[in-house]
Amino acid sequence: MSNSNESIDPNRRSFLGKAGAAVATTLIAPGVVLHASARDPATPVTDAVRWGMLIDTSKCADGCGDCVQACEKENGLDMVTMPEGADPENWDRQRPRWIRQIQLQDNLTGQITSLPMMCQHCEEPPCADVCPTGASFRRADGIVMVDRHICIGCRYCMMACPYKARSFIHEEVDVKPTHAPRGKGCVESCNFCVHRLDSGETTTACQDACKHQAIAFGDLKDKNSAVSKALESVKSRQLRADLQLNTGVRYSGV
Repeated sequence: MSNSNESIDPNRRSFLGKAGAAVATTLIAPGVVLHASARDPATPVTDAVRWGMLIDTSKCADGCGDCVQACEKENGLDMVTMPEGADPENWDRQRPRWIRQIQLQDNLTGQITSLPMMCQHCEEPPCADVCPTGASFRRADGIVMVDRHICIGCRYCMMACPYKARSFIHEEVDVKPTHAPRGKGCVESCNFCVHRLDSGETTTACQDACKHQAIAFGDLKDKNSAVSKALESVKSRQLRADLQLNTGVRYSGV
């Protein structure tokens, strides 16, 4: 994969550092705890690392939703409840999801493959290109994120994303984890569990939850990382490779 040499705005980097540097064990709501960051918030994120993921769809079991459930629990999406009086079908279509289970069909062979779809963490993210405020941006380590403090809810990024990987918060949210603050009128998506990475951990919630070991995650620039070794051992591909986005998420068995 090609290296990225673009810079990241220092103001956004400062925001991310401060957000990750909360005081440990401080309760702010039932079941919500702030965690101390292992990374010095004054130290910029650099491109020495590029976080990435390989998903082996041949190991994904039909009907398995462990990665989705783990993501929702980790990032507080399970706390977002259907508003009173809302239509259940409309709510199911609109409720925030960071991972969707989808099926792809090969037009030539007819083969149908089930796979988890999340933000693909593109090297050249279309969502960032169209964002008028800079709320959608790519960190130097390859993680594509949304700064909810400056997101104006225009949803241009949602229209630009070829993977339909972003969600819009339609209603007020009363309960949320501190590492995934959300409010009405903001867009959000998978961020590779960035709060974990900035706290010194090296795995994502979906990876930990996958009992089929279908998900490899790590530093794409480290040839000895689990994800790099997995990419060396199997044939993989980008989804919509024709767009030349150099995604951080790759799939095998597709």
